[in-house]
Amino acid sequence: MGIDEARAAKAVQELLASFGADPASPELRDTPHRVAEYWAERLDGYGVDIPAELQALPGDLAPCPVILERVPFVSTCEHHLAPFSGFATIGYLPGAGGTVGLSKLVRVVRAFANRLQVQERMTRQIFEALEIHLRPQAWAVKLVAEHTCMSHRGVKTPGVPVSTVLLGGIWKEKAPEAFR
Repeated sequence: MGIDEARAAKAVQELLASFGADPASPELRDTPHRVAEYWAERLDGYGVDIPAELQALPGDLAPCPVILERVPFVSTCEHHLAPFSGFATIGYLPGAGGTVGLSKLVRVVRAFANRLQVQERMTRQIFEALEIHLRPQAWAVKLVAEHTCMSHRGVKTPGVPVSTVLLGGIWKEKAPEAFR
């Protein structure tokens, strides 16, 4: 998905006007352009090549569990265009697909976060990317996030974390502590 920044800026200008604001005022004149740039950056996850990110490292590496905890992310609720943010715990026990660089796992989390999203789908997308591209013996994804669409509007209940967890392979039976 590519962002048409000129069209987005025009839409933001119209949105400001619908609020009764003057988009031509000195305070708001550059806002439509800045907002369009912001959204182009916020939604750059659609352009990430997930298989390329999860290419195995060369060499014989020890098949020990690899778990990254508290990887920060910010995503955008597709229902309200409001942010939700939190931490991902992502891990796997290498199998046929080998081992990848640690930063690649962070990039995969960010790629899926930088899309219009719901937390449940994002958890599944990361989970399936590990399964398909790494072919691990075990893998798991846990996301814990706070949603501003719940804390700032509607029920207005801040500080309520939402957790989603998926476990695969031999970790379905007994997951590491980080995923409990």
